[in-house]
Amino acid sequence: MSSRKLSVILALVLLVGGCVTIAVAKKPRTISDGNWGGPHIQLTVQNGSATIEYDCANGSIDGPLKLDSRGRFSLSGKHFREHGGPIRMGEEKKGVTARYTGRIDGERMTLTVTLVNSKGPMGTYQLTRGSEGRVFKCR
Repeated sequence: MSSRKLSVILALVLLVGGCVTIAVAKKPRTISDGNWGGPHIQLTVQNGSATIEYDCANGSIDGPLKLDSRGRFSLSGKHFREHGGPIRMGEEKKGVTARYTGRIDGERMTLTVTLVNSKGPMGTYQLTRGSEGRVFKCR
């Protein structure tokens, strides 16, 4: 085999190998399991989904909890309003669809909650990984 053909084959092998490496490196990231908390909020990620506790409300986010290359996310879930006092027999737990958007930068998360069919965000929260947060439930 000529040295020119050998060079071409070697270049193709390196090119294909580089493409495989690039494909593996671009694997989508997800929000890792654990607690994220801040003032008036606690988010718990477990097994690819999340539960949220707020003052007088709670929510859930179905997985997968994917992040883009910049650490941003836009996820769909449910939001449930709560009230003080006992839950009455036959009382339905009515939830509304919510959009959870934000960004993770290291150990910090910014989370904006928008209820579907609302005119604007319900709130924006600053959370820290590993924090339990501080939530005041309705009385």
